Amino acid sequence: MKTHSFIAVASLLLITASATAQVDQLGAAKLPGHPRILLLKGEEEAIRQTTGSDETWGKLHRAVLAECDRLLAVAPVERIQTGRRLLDKSRECLRRVFYLSYAWRLTREEKYLTRAERELLAVAAFRDWNPSHFLDVAEMTMAVAIGYDWLYDALPEKSRFVIREAILKKGLAPSLDSTHNNWLKASHNWNQVCNAGMTYGAMAIYEDQPELARKIINRALETIGLPMEDYGPDGAYPEGYGYWGYGTSFNVMLISALEKAFGNDFGLTDKPGFLKTAAYLENMTGPSGDCFNYSDSGLGGGLQPAMFWFAGKLKNPSLLWVERRRLMDDEPGAHLRNRLLPALLVWGGGMGMDAITEPESRVWVGGGKTPVALLRSSWSDPNAIYVGLKGGSPSVNHAHMDVGSFVMEANGVRWAMDFGMQDYNSLESKGVKLWDRNQDSQRWQVFRYSNRVHNTLTVNDELQKVAGYAPITGFSDQASFVNATTDVTEVYQGALLKANRGVAIVAGEYVVVRDEVETLPAATTVRWTLLTAATVKITGKDRAELTKDGKKLILRVREPANATLRTWPTDPTHDYDAPNPGTVLVGFEVKMPSTKGALTVLLVPENAEKKATQKVQPLQKWPR
Repeated sequence: MKTHSFIAVASLLLITASATAQVDQLGAAKLPGHPRILLLKGEEEAIRQTTGSDETWGKLHRAVLAECDRLLAVAPVERIQTGRRLLDKSRECLRRVFYLSYAWRLTREEKYLTRAERELLAVAAFRDWNPSHFLDVAEMTMAVAIGYDWLYDALPEKSRFVIREAILKKGLAPSLDSTHNNWLKASHNWNQVCNAGMTYGAMAIYEDQPELARKIINRALETIGLPMEDYGPDGAYPEGYGYWGYGTSFNVMLISALEKAFGNDFGLTDKPGFLKTAAYLENMTGPSGDCFNYSDSGLGGGLQPAMFWFAGKLKNPSLLWVERRRLMDDEPGAHLRNRLLPALLVWGGGMGMDAITEPESRVWVGGGKTPVALLRSSWSDPNAIYVGLKGGSPSVNHAHMDVGSFVMEANGVRWAMDFGMQDYNSLESKGVKLWDRNQDSQRWQVFRYSNRVHNTLTVNDELQKVAGYAPITGFSDQASFVNATTDVTEVYQGALLKANRGVAIVAGEYVVVRDEVETLPAATTVRWTLLTAATVKITGKDRAELTKDGKKLILRVREPANATLRTWPTDPTHDYDAPNPGTVLVGFEVKMPSTKGALTVLLVPENAEKKATQKVQPLQKWPR
């Protein structure tokens, strides 16, 4: 059997070796014995001390053990696909194996070992791990690699053989097949996740397949740079909050494993912007706890284990201000769906909650493929104002036509919202060609994905231009007028001559949104919209009251004078569109002749309406 495996893998190695010349970055680096991934032998004791002496960490540890106790009576995952994906099964396997392996290492109770072995043997028996959608293989390989490595000394040799063969044949070998490894050339989360999964598999069976393992680890070191380049220059992750939690977390899983096993990150943390991305992620969460969910992202924020790795690496506990709140305010059970949760206990390093202080800056701005500006009036006030402004381009992976869009919170309510993503299978199963990002793609017919339902401009009822790009052109953290501006001209090419948008928090009391546009010679219709889950009452031509959760926000149009507020429904337009209950668009539509003009809107919490009297200056006069 082992001979057959060697022949098969050797054949693939010959094929790939002839196609590519590989740099040996590993050199003479040697691996320690098992366990070698993330947590070396004997390092459990530090976790025991932390979880035994700190109540926050102790509660989380006990919650993981309780979940493992529940899993004892649950059947292993089965090979049941959802559409073209096996991903939910791979993710659940990773969650179970990581939790159970952690429980075994921390308690040495046989029940956890036995249950983890059962899960590993079950997935090892699958006919394959669905290489046609390689994320499924990557996460399954990581799961099985962690289990194999962390349980190695306690597993029977027969089980070790079966599990090792599965890693080799169903994990690593398919990654050498050009039919399945296009992700090596990708500059998005697929590259990060797949390289991490394959590296874990290679590290797990290194002593049995040293040539193959070195090839795969060297390949990861060579190709992971593609998506890591996109963190430059400032750390803004192009695909948004949701995919930061995916791509960046697996990138960190990769780097952490390399550091632990080889004592070397091989220069990966020196990539421009990568270590800065922790500040981006922290600032992407508003006072409500919800994230700025532009692109394909969900609204609810969640505990991010990778943030503890960044905080430790940078020796900056203030990066954990949002994570601290989640750990202290939420019941530990709220985090048990996070499949990487044991890594948090590995990376937490005994970080006491009292050592975590609030960040100093209330403004974060990043450039790159998807520039964003994230502004707030306070980190500690739950009623603080928060504004997130997005630039960038619809052409970016997972992007929507939301260039120039913003979200806004005040008094603990998300007033200006974003629908975020729609379940992919709900669209793919109806035949929607979701991943084509050309201008005439069916993707842009999905109701939630076009500019018409985002907090931005729609000109002549046209879609934004996919090829366009909007940079953040300026910002200021001046307390009396915290602001940021973006030039959105390119996404309205052919409809407007120029278009710039600015958002500002005035004296920590209310928000200004100002658009300055220059039209083409023909008459132009410009629509300004704000999407909200509040109840909207139009109280005047230029004034509306939004109410939600017992709170009120005033929307007032300062200019143009001929604007008349109205609402639009958010009913789906196709049978494949998701329903959008409890939401409405509020705004106005104005016809502009060949001219320059401004659209200025105030968003004022009810307790600040009498203070919203300051004249709004042209964007060029805003503080910088």
